[in-house]
Amino acid sequence: MKKIIFLLAIVLTSSCGTYNSIDRFYDAHKEDNQVTAIRVPRFMLSMIGTISPEMKSLVGNTKDLRYMQFPSTTPERTSFLNQQMNGITGNSFIEVFRKNDDLNRNVVSVREKKDAVKEILIYNNNNQKGSFLYFNGDFDPAKVRQMAQNEAFQKISEGLINQYNLGPTNGSNQ
Repeated sequence: MKKIIFLLAIVLTSSCGTYNSIDRFYDAHKEDNQVTAIRVPRFMLSMIGTISPEMKSLVGNTKDLRYMQFPSTTPERTSFLNQQMNGITGNSFIEVFRKNDDLNRNVVSVREKKDAVKEILIYNNNNQKGSFLYFNGDFDPAKVRQMAQNEAFQKISEGLINQYNLGPTNGSNQ
């Protein structure tokens, strides 16, 4: 009987953590309305290196690069997205930078293994739109910290949008 209760507890716990990884979050939201989702194949990473010198230094060590931008126009939606990102970074990521302003969020989190940063997750939400930029690879922790302090990751997000020609068009109201 104890084994059955234990197994039910594990199943219940795992089902409650719906968005506990970037893969799950990305897959769950990539089909949503007004979402821009980019997953850069490895062979295209060298093109992305032309965005900025910072990006060039990251690209050489990147195995997976994803970007997603999504609407966040109500306080409820913003709070929901903030909670999902907190769930992803919760126990296994270390926050390098965080700026909270009411529901607005700017967070840079990393996952380390020994002396290297293996994953970088940059999450931004301004109550109009949210976005994340995700890197998986082998990165120098000092360089990541410096880039977070200099807001270089924000510039990389903007450069990625421009590289893919995803910025607002002249007829757009954004």
